[in-house]
Amino acid sequence: MTRSHLSDATLSSLPTAARIPAYDRGKVTSGIVHLGVGAFHRAHQAAYVDECLAAGETGWGIIGVSLRSPDTRDALAPQDGLYTLAIRSSGEEELRVIGSIGSMLVAPENPEAVLAALADPGTRIVTLTITEKAYLRAAGGRLDAAHPDIVHDLANPGAPRTAHGFIAEALARRRAAGTQPFTVLCCDNLPANGATLHRLMIEFAGLRDAGLAQAAEAGLTRHVTDEVAFPSSMVDRIVPATTDADRTRIAAELGVEDAWPVMTEPFRQWVIEDNFPGGRPAWEQFGVTMVGDVGPFEDMKLRLLNGAHSAIAYLGLLCGHATVDRAFADPAIRQFVDALWAEAIPTLPEDAGLDTAAYTAELAERFSNTALAHRTAQIANDGSQKLPQRIIASAIECLEAGTEMVHLTLVVAAWIAACAARGKTLPEGHFTDPLDTQLTALLSQQLPANETVTAVFDLAGFAGDHAERQTLIQLVAVHLVHLRRDGTTLAFAALGIDGERRSADEDPKR
Repeated sequence: MTRSHLSDATLSSLPTAARIPAYDRGKVTSGIVHLGVGAFHRAHQAAYVDECLAAGETGWGIIGVSLRSPDTRDALAPQDGLYTLAIRSSGEEELRVIGSIGSMLVAPENPEAVLAALADPGTRIVTLTITEKAYLRAAGGRLDAAHPDIVHDLANPGAPRTAHGFIAEALARRRAAGTQPFTVLCCDNLPANGATLHRLMIEFAGLRDAGLAQAAEAGLTRHVTDEVAFPSSMVDRIVPATTDADRTRIAAELGVEDAWPVMTEPFRQWVIEDNFPGGRPAWEQFGVTMVGDVGPFEDMKLRLLNGAHSAIAYLGLLCGHATVDRAFADPAIRQFVDALWAEAIPTLPEDAGLDTAAYTAELAERFSNTALAHRTAQIANDGSQKLPQRIIASAIECLEAGTEMVHLTLVVAAWIAACAARGKTLPEGHFTDPLDTQLTALLSQQLPANETVTAVFDLAGFAGDHAERQTLIQLVAVHLVHLRRDGTTLAFAALGIDGERRSADEDPKR
C-alpha cells in the first residue's frame, strides 16, 4: 500500500492520539540556527523549542544546518521539516509531530546560504550538536590548527567547512554591518562546553586575524573574546538510532510515511547558563533549568550517565550484548556499574546540592528501558574523544585523593580491547573512532599490555603531562592483561565480580 508522506498537508489526517504542532507554522519566524541536525537535536532542543512555539513565542523557529551530509535534509524537506518523535518506555509509546525546524541547509552545497542565515539580524542564538570530534581539538585540548579543514577555512573564510569557520565569518559580517552578535550555545558533551568552545573560537579568530593583510580588517579576536556570549549547557536524553522497523511501525500508526522519525525515552534534561544578551525563549517554562553555573550538573551527567554508558558499551560488546538494556541486565555488568558509580560520585562537588542517589536510581531505570534498543556499538563510537571527560578525569581525581578507582580504569582497558576485537570477535568497523587508522596499526603489533596502553595514551593524549599519568597507565595495563588472557570473566573476577553466569544474548558477528 502506498501512503502519503507526513507534511503540513497531511497533519489533519493523523490519528488523534498523535500530538501535532499546536501553532500556525506559517506565522513562525526563525531566531535560532542550529549546526548539526542529527537525531539528538531533533529529540531534545527542537522538541523544547516546539513547546515554546506552541506557547506563542513564534519568533524562535529553527533553521537547521547539516555540516556534512544531506541525508537529514533529503528526508525532511519533502515533509516540510516535520518528523515524528516517538517517546518510548518499556510499556508504551507516545507519538509527537515536531514542527520547530522550518527549513534546512546543507553547508557543503551552499555555504553562502548558511552564512546568510547566520548573519541575518533575526538570528539571535546559534546552537550546536556536532559531536565531540568536530571541535577539532589537538592533544591538550587546543585547536588543531594543522587540521586540513581549519587550514582551508583560514584560507577561504567565505566558503568554510567547519563550525569554527562558519561562526567566525558570520560574526565578522555582523560586526561589519553593526549587528549585535548572536549567542553561541554549545549542546555537546564537552567539559565546560561553552567556555571550551569560546576558547577554541578565540584561537581560531586569532589565526584568522593574523592572516589578514589589512590591519583594519582584523579585530575579530577581541570581538569574540569580549562581546560574544558562549553560555555552557548540559543536555541529557537517550536517543538510539532509528531502524527500518521503527519507520514501518510509525507509518502504520500514523497512516503516513515518515522518512526519519526519531526514537527517545520519556526522560529529558537541559541545564543552561543564563547568559543571552540578545534574548532567548522562556525555556524555564518548559522544564529547562536556567542557572548561573552548569558545572556541577555537567560533571554529574558526564561521570555518572556518560561514564556508565561507555562502560556498558565496551563491556557489553566484549560480552556479546547488542543493546544497553541487555547489557545492563547482565548481573556482572550491573554490579560493575554500581561500583563504577561508587568510585565516581566522590569526585563530584559536595556543596552543589546534587542528589546522586536519586540520579543513579533514575539512570538504572533508564538503562533498563527495553523499548529503546540503544545499541552498544552506537555508544562505543569516538571513545578517544569521550573517555577523557567521562572516565579519565574521574580516575585522576581519585588518584589525587588516594581513593580506589579500579573500575574506572577497567573501562579504558575495555575500550582498547574492544578496538582490538574489531575484525576478530567483533565485526570490522562495528564502531568507529577518529584515531582508527593509528589505533589499528598500533593494536596490530600485539605489544605487551603496558607498552600498548602507553602508546594509546600517547596517541589519544590521555592525562597529558599529569603527574599520575604513569600510575594510570599501569592500572589500565593490569586490566588489559586480564582481558587478553580470559576476556571479561577474568577481568570481572579480579574485581570480585562473578562473570561466569552471564551469557551473550546475540552473536556479535551477526
